[in-house]
Amino acid sequence: MFVLTNNVSATYRVIATFVGTAVVMATIGFYATAQAANVTDVSDTLSDSASASVSDHTIDFVTPSGVATGETVEVTFPVGFNLTGVTAGDIDIEVNSVNDDADWTPVIAGQVITLTQNAGTVAAGDQVTIKIGTNATGGTNQITNPTPTGGNESFQIDIAGTMADSGHTRVVILDTTLVTAKVDTIFNFTVLPVGVGVDVNGETTTIGSSSTTIPFGTLTSGTPQVIAQDLTVESNAINGFVVTVETDQSLLSSTGADIDNFKEDVITAPQAWAAPSANIADEKTWGHWGLTSEDSDLNGDEFGSNLWAGVTSTPRQVFSHTGPADASTPDIGSTTVGYKVEISALQEAGDDYSTTLTYIATPTF
Repeated sequence: MFVLTNNVSATYRVIATFVGTAVVMATIGFYATAQAANVTDVSDTLSDSASASVSDHTIDFVTPSGVATGETVEVTFPVGFNLTGVTAGDIDIEVNSVNDDADWTPVIAGQVITLTQNAGTVAAGDQVTIKIGTNATGGTNQITNPTPTGGNESFQIDIAGTMADSGHTRVVILDTTLVTAKVDTIFNFTVLPVGVGVDVNGETTTIGSSSTTIPFGTLTSGTPQVIAQDLTVESNAINGFVVTVETDQSLLSSTGADIDNFKEDVITAPQAWAAPSANIADEKTWGHWGLTSEDSDLNGDEFGSNLWAGVTSTPRQVFSHTGPADASTPDIGSTTVGYKVEISALQEAGDDYSTTLTYIATPTF
């Protein structure tokens, strides 16, 4: 009797395994799947993140796969953002910072802005920038922010479409922070003495003053005397200040005689100094006194160079400025006011000619 043994060697078993695997793969097939990538470097910059405020949006992202002709990019804003009124004219598209509006058609529907690539392509790795609002060329309408819950809320903005890539970014809408401060008013006005030999608007002082006196002393016919005072203002008044001067009476003696106002007691615009004309028939021509100011922007520089006007009971501006002052800068925080007197031989005698000057400094806050 012969016995036959079926013995399959290792070689044959390996071959059989390969064949079996091949059959299974042939039967099942081989599947490879491709998945879209996430957009990268994605952000949305708002011009105003305050609750219920209108805001521009600048959306940036990099597309790893690119955007082909005919594909769309969709930007979806969550409920609460109000796109009413936003039109295609309020949207700009840039690719790598270069305007690409001509290749796109924007459509706004509800919360979604759909941008269709009509011509050309966006290459893989390109940066896409979408501007919405007044930041777009010719843009006039903006998106209204939602009112956040609790005054501070984060909102997700989706970027998708028929392009291969998609992604998300977030913005925070929050209540505005009110910053308050208080600045106390400041206004300091000072009258300072001026010594002898000091220039005042083209004249030279002959007598020194104090902060409270203009001591002309004993007057001599044909010899004018000049005295000055410095005026300073320190102020934070936004609309500046005005300083006026006035007298309580004529430069009067107890005898009833007076030294009249320059020129011959006629109030006129400032003019060059002239000696009294000494007309025996007109006592107003026997002596006079007046003032000048170095403030070169006072009423169009009305005192010019060495021009004078009468000193009267009607307030006359001698110093002004239209904003804050520092008590030192000429024409802004400081100026010099000069007083000049001259008599003729006809001026009545008297040893007590006097008047009181009053400076009034008025700020406008």
